[in-house]
Amino acid sequence: MRFRPCIDIHNGRVKQIVGGSLRDQNDSAEENFVSEQTAAWYAALYQKDGLRGGHVILLNGADSPCYEATRKQAEEALRAYPGGLQLGGGVSPENAEDWLDAGASHVIVTSYVFRNGQIQYDNLEKMRNTVGKEHLVLDLSCRKKDGDYYVVTDRWQKFTDVQVTPALLTELSAACSEFLIHAVDVEGKASGIEKDLVRMLGDWEGIPVTYAGGVGSMGDLELLKELGKGRVDVTIGSALDLFGGCIPYQNVVYLN
Repeated sequence: MRFRPCIDIHNGRVKQIVGGSLRDQNDSAEENFVSEQTAAWYAALYQKDGLRGGHVILLNGADSPCYEATRKQAEEALRAYPGGLQLGGGVSPENAEDWLDAGASHVIVTSYVFRNGQIQYDNLEKMRNTVGKEHLVLDLSCRKKDGDYYVVTDRWQKFTDVQVTPALLTELSAACSEFLIHAVDVEGKASGIEKDLVRMLGDWEGIPVTYAGGVGSMGDLELLKELGKGRVDVTIGSALDLFGGCIPYQNVVYLN
């Protein structure tokens, strides 16, 4: 299990938010933490500590009046740590190569591939042809409905009909090099991990998977390592002292 750092950018600021609270209307979200530091500051820190494969996530839509400020922060982070960070948020074939050229090691895609409640296989093929499987991460961020986990899109606001299962992971792994999976119902709450989801991810033996959501203590990390059988990487946001939480950043650096 490795620690994957994060840089979430909303309205031009590095933030930690309650994931399910994000709304396009008025670019609103329930905030846990708003940093005084820039995205580039965090990127330089992660580079200094040898942490690769972190995620820079743009939380504003391209039609938002705050998008340009958010995009600028993301570009500065990629320049600060070229090749060390992945980039997600509004990625499509039209801009994916620009993000790679800006310094991203991978692009992370959700909404472009999952539209109208279904997997758009033509779009998935376009993304793979544009950047190559080796540079593509699929975000299968999900919420629980009727006891099962379903992919959600559009900044986690819309349910799809796509259920997250081992069979789905196996199918989609032919087109990408990694999965990023936010457990949206506990994202930003530091209230404990989604054990059923982590257990399922740990039982699946395939390409790298990074889990995010609900980690609030070192005990949660130990549980995640156990249920994930050491195969599931982790990203931590609000619970880290870097973002106002109680888990010492240096403790999780040692995971790597």
